This record gives sequence, C-alpha cells and structure tokens, in this order.
Amino acid sequence: MEQFDLRAHLVAALETLRLEYFITGSVAATYYGEPRLTNDIDVVVRLSEESVVELCAQFPAPEFYVSDDAAKQAVRSRGQFNIIHPDSGLKVDVIVASETPFDRSRLSRKQRGPADQSYDAFFASPEDVIVKKMQYYQEGGSEKHIRDITGILKLSGDRIDAQYIRYWADQFGVMGIWETIVARVKPQ
Repeated sequence: MEQFDLRAHLVAALETLRLEYFITGSVAATYYGEPRLTNDIDVVVRLSEESVVELCAQFPAPEFYVSDDAAKQAVRSRGQFNIIHPDSGLKVDVIVASETPFDRSRLSRKQRGPADQSYDAFFASPEDVIVKKMQYYQEGGSEKHIRDITGILKLSGDRIDAQYIRYWADQFGVMGIWETIVARVKPQ
C-alpha cells in the first residue's frame, strides 16, 4: 500500500460515515506548499464514542491495526489514536477535534480540494497548517516545520490571510516565530 492508497481509504471511510474531518500536518503542508516525504497522515476528526467504533471497523485486521480501546480513550480525552498499516509502515494519526475556539475555527475554515485525480478531500486551511506548524516548532524545534511553512508561503503566499495567522500566533505565543519566518521569506 502506498500513502495515496491509505489516504484514499481514509477519506472514503470518513465520508461514508459522514464524519466532519480535515487532513492536516505534512500532507496538508505539501498540498499548499512544497513536497516532502512523510509516512504519516494527520487528520482531525469530530468523533463520538459511537462513531469511533464505526470508524475503526473501516480498518479491519489483519490489514490494519487500530485499538478500539485507545480510540475510545482518545475520544474521551480529546486526544489522538493511530491507525497503522503494518505491511507498509504507514500510519494515520487521528486527532479528535476538541471544542476549543481554535479547533472550531479550523473546522469551519477547512477547504475541499483534489487529493488525487480520482477524489477530493477536506484539508486544513493553509493558515491553520501554518499556525499548528509554528506550535510544533516551538515544542520541538524541528526545522522541518519551518521548511513546511516557508514552502506554503512561497507557493500560496498571495492567498494567505496573514491577519488570521497573526491573531492565532499571538494567542499561542508564537508571534516571534511568525515574524522570523516572514522576514526570512520576504523579498529583499
């Protein structure tokens, strides 16, 4: 199985179950910016305990590994759980949407677009990808997040709502990171 096969299976499952979702993380950063390799698909989903059981059933063993107990716990704690395709090593990080203002905003701003030639999917807005990448950079310092943000700004910069990013950067204490990135990509 290739990543695009897993993503197609994931989107089909989510849409069959009529679950509200959006793809985020590196896959979304690549969608709006420059490509890079990743083995993970990050998806934010609005889930209840009932719907998580239905979702897990869409990924049957032995082709997939998913723990129903871990998934139910993730719903209760508004955390995350994994769906793993053992043969390929590919993984889906299912992030349970919370009721925070930011998650509500992200869900309302999701954008539908072509995930492949054969189907469309919902993606986090480029601004929301940037905000989360800045948070991840602040937490762990990995330059890959800065590269992802820079790639988005290079390819989608004219469509970016910088005011929105500034608002959330201020809320999350990452304004310095945002200002550094903007200075880095600004034409001299």
